[in-house]
Amino acid sequence: MQQIQLDLLFQLVGLGASSGLLFHQDQLFLISDSSNYLYHYSLTEKELTKIKLQDQSAENIPKKIKHDLEAICKVDQTLYAFGSGSTAKRKTAFTYHLESQETKSLDLTLLFEKISSQTGIDIENMNIEGVIPLEKEWLFFQRGNGIAAQNGIIRLTGNLENPSKIDYIPIPLPPLNHISTTFTDAVLVNETIYFLAAAEDSNSTFADGEVMGSLVGVMRLADFKILFTHPISATQKFEGITLFDESNTALRFLLCEDQDSENQLADLYLLTIKKTTR
Repeated sequence: MQQIQLDLLFQLVGLGASSGLLFHQDQLFLISDSSNYLYHYSLTEKELTKIKLQDQSAENIPKKIKHDLEAICKVDQTLYAFGSGSTAKRKTAFTYHLESQETKSLDLTLLFEKISSQTGIDIENMNIEGVIPLEKEWLFFQRGNGIAAQNGIIRLTGNLENPSKIDYIPIPLPPLNHISTTFTDAVLVNETIYFLAAAEDSNSTFADGEVMGSLVGVMRLADFKILFTHPISATQKFEGITLFDESNTALRFLLCEDQDSENQLADLYLLTIKKTTR
């Protein structure tokens, strides 16, 4: 087996533009940047279902009014799905409780305004693509594909909606095909962050550009030092990563791909990283 290996695992019919995923106890939860449903796939029953995050949930929502859900994470028994933050609609987060199956919406307008004022990231360049919750902090992974090219980690200390402190840590990433790569998702495994980044020939957080490839990277949680990066595709934009399983010799992740199309098909990939590469 190669140090890093990427394989197509299966395809989901009925889900398009997948932008994030989370694996939990044989259950896979996914979000789409063009929908305000939470998608649930049982690996044992091999069935895809949709969970309404709002009374009037819909798919293939026009770009100007969509919530642009880009990041999904779990705190205890609650799933959080976050919008990218670049428009009024995109400042909403949704929660789903795994036991009660209750959904709620969170208006994060004030949070994003505070982030912007304290970090210098203006709303046009705001593009949250991944979120990692910690015991007393939240890490927001800002994709720097806007004109200002502000790629980095926004660290919120304390309460999510009203943090006591906000820090911004710029994270430069290597280019692919002469185009800068920027964060598209991240997940924490023990004390190590595994992240995805993509190169897209566009300087807009709103308009898509030609995809120039994706890479996977490894970063220390303690100081955000990048330990290594490795290209995984020259043509695809991977937007979601979640831990699938871990052995003594390797970590295996599930990845989802945003094809920037209205096709209701989602390819799921298996990324294997040997521990000897760390």
